Amino acid sequence: MTASRPAPRLPDIDADRCTGCGRCVAVCEPHVLSLETVNWRKSALLHDRDDCTGCSLCAVRCPFHAITMTRPIDAASPRPDV
Repeated sequence: MTASRPAPRLPDIDADRCTGCGRCVAVCEPHVLSLETVNWRKSALLHDRDDCTGCSLCAVRCPFHAITMTRPIDAASPRPDV
């Protein structure tokens, strides 16, 4: 019997807190983060969820606390009662 591993936590980027400094992009080893410009404002973006390792270096490196690591909600799994 093979035990399934839970999905890795992924960076959840708060665009209101993100300044677009690029520190998270620079520390991202698998290069799954990038900077995006919308209406002349830069912010970080997770562009490749599947290759993210969930290492959380981006969240640790962010000086503005704009990144939190969250586990994605699987549509197939039952949601806990709140």
